[in-house]
Amino acid sequence: MAYFITVEGIDGAGKSTHLEFIQNYLNKKNIQNKLTREPGGTDIGEKLRRLLLHDEMDVGTETMMMFAARHEHIISVIQPALKSNISIVCDRFTDATYAYQQGGKGIDPSFIKSLVQLVHPDLTPDLTFLFDLDPEAAHSRISNERDLDKFEKQSLTFFNGVRKIYLELAKGHSRFHVIDSSQTIEQIQDIISIKLDELVK
Repeated sequence: MAYFITVEGIDGAGKSTHLEFIQNYLNKKNIQNKLTREPGGTDIGEKLRRLLLHDEMDVGTETMMMFAARHEHIISVIQPALKSNISIVCDRFTDATYAYQQGGKGIDPSFIKSLVQLVHPDLTPDLTFLFDLDPEAAHSRISNERDLDKFEKQSLTFFNGVRKIYLELAKGHSRFHVIDSSQTIEQIQDIISIKLDELVK
């Protein structure tokens, strides 16, 4: 059986640290898998990613562009993999659009829902790990050694809004597992292993 696993969280919450661990877990279980990301995951998606992360635009344009990249990602990568019994581990998916464009930038959630119905009405992750951390602590983790994208440069107010929507989504969907990112890497990976054991048993 193929699984669709997504990893979510505000910038600096540490989710990227654990993507490889999840993939290694699946490998040890002999579960074929593919690691991908959003926005991106395809040649077109990566081009759109560069625009989305660095160019200022209206939030409606930004949201539709996210879904354009997502549509290409789904038809070119995600659906073919799942149909071929290859599990997907995805760094962000539609939950991130609700969190960032609704929670951070204030777009009406009904606008996002209408795009979900157009792009993937029947595709939902089997398991979503939400790495949760206070935005102030998360911001301090973001490296100053590289150029920050336009989202990483946002205010704490923005990230508090993003976090609020993430936690609301988690309360409303049983597929979510919220992980306190202030714990040690070992503690977090023990939790991830337990949840993955429950998924693939």
